Amino acid sequence: MKIKSKAPVKTVTTKKCTCAAKAKKAAPAAKKAPAEKNVTFTVRADAGKTVYLAGCFNKWNPTGKQMLDKKGNGVYSTSVKLAPGTYQYKFVIDGTWCADPECADFVQNEHGTLNSVITVK
Repeated sequence: MKIKSKAPVKTVTTKKCTCAAKAKKAAPAAKKAPAEKNVTFTVRADAGKTVYLAGCFNKWNPTGKQMLDKKGNGVYSTSVKLAPGTYQYKFVIDGTWCADPECADFVQNEHGTLNSVITVK
């Protein structure tokens, strides 16, 4: 996966997403929210596939964020605005959930499979 962000990616040992923690606690009204960054996710798959990005940032919606193969060469991408934090995600390719093969950072989920992890700084 190619991430077009200046934020480095590192291994995370926790199974909790930052976005899950944010959903439970509301930020104080006086504190300004951290600036969101545009993060691009990319995955290779056969041309003509239907590919989506799902993660804790979109409540694991398997059809919430479609990825496009703009050049027809099997390289699918999409961008998501994310605040600084740690996020888990997967690709859904023709209905099959797939961890990011290009991401070295992952955690095991409650289904016994792997979620890819990205840290946005």
